[in-house]
Amino acid sequence: MKTNTLALSTKSMTLAIVFASFYTVFSSWNLFPLIGGQGNFIKAGVVMALVIGIILGPWLGVFAVTIGGVIGTFIWQVGPFGPLSFLPHVAAALFAGLLYNNKRWFCGVTYLLLLLIFAFYPVVGPAWLWPPLLWLHVAGLAFLFSPLQPKIGEFLREDRDAFKLAFGVGVTLFLATLFGHVVGSLMFEAIYWPSFISEVGVWKADWQLLTWLYPIERLFIAIAATLIGTGLVKALRIYGFKVGG
Repeated sequence: MKTNTLALSTKSMTLAIVFASFYTVFSSWNLFPLIGGQGNFIKAGVVMALVIGIILGPWLGVFAVTIGGVIGTFIWQVGPFGPLSFLPHVAAALFAGLLYNNKRWFCGVTYLLLLLIFAFYPVVGPAWLWPPLLWLHVAGLAFLFSPLQPKIGEFLREDRDAFKLAFGVGVTLFLATLFGHVVGSLMFEAIYWPSFISEVGVWKADWQLLTWLYPIERLFIAIAATLIGTGLVKALRIYGFKVGG
């Protein structure tokens, strides 16, 4: 028993290091410009972070993305949030791993609390300036708390029906990338708010522009992560790896 546990632990840590390396590489690629972020970009690392969360589980996934993010900070130029730019990706990995492990109520409550803080952030929060920005997050939360979410959990355990597995992975990763978006947006408010608090019109214009852009952005990220993640889930299960930690 101890030998098997040690072998499993060694396999998990090896995968964590491998995925941390993948995350570091992905973080060198730009995906989308960050609206209002002064020439900064959302990095492709968010795609790999979602995959890491669902493959390694919440805690080992957070470890891998954090290690990859710290290494990336020293290799590549830092992102819009300085050396902490990888934190929204850590949040997405954590959420994906927890949701895969059926912790939907914990995910839902955490998501709701952070969304409320983001929405009602003093002066510049979208609840004050442009509430329509929140439409997709409200829809995501409604689905998370709905009776449909447990069915997605069943799809995630599907080994024979590739479509059901891909659908389960896709929905899970889409919700996780929405959560990462909330964390990133909250960091954006906290970092840029002191300098631009007087430019309320600029904030409102940013929220208006993002209302229809971020759903496309999040959908693209989730699809890319699903294409990578579904194949990895199936392959690792074949070799006896316990996906999701």
